[in-house]
Amino acid sequence: MEYKHSEITGTTIAAALEVHKEMGAGFQEVLYQRALELEFDIRKIHFAREVEMPVYYKGVQIGLRRVDFLVCGVICVELKAVSKLEDVHLAQALNYLEAFNLEVGLLINFGSKSLEVKRLYNTKYKPEVINIQSSNQR
Repeated sequence: MEYKHSEITGTTIAAALEVHKEMGAGFQEVLYQRALELEFDIRKIHFAREVEMPVYYKGVQIGLRRVDFLVCGVICVELKAVSKLEDVHLAQALNYLEAFNLEVGLLINFGSKSLEVKRLYNTKYKPEVINIQSSNQR
């Protein structure tokens, strides 16, 4: 089965596997984020880190949310470092896809013995709308 953006998600997952292989489980999420940033640089994967998106309630901005990485401008990557992914983590990552109006995302958990990866799809994706602001892009 061929997935949308499978080449990009494949290289992203390969980078995450390398980080997990080197570090194992048990570190804070921010350390995995920094290591993955280095691995993206090594592999020359284009990314933006800590991408911000406003959150609205009834047309009023009530805050900002940040996704860990935006890879190649099309893949939302959310990292976790928990013993097991829960439904709340999945819901958070799906909310990011909708807020950023991105079609495909990855939820990656470094906290378990084996790397956990969930490929996510935004069923509400609208190709004509772009809503991304980046504070650190490479």
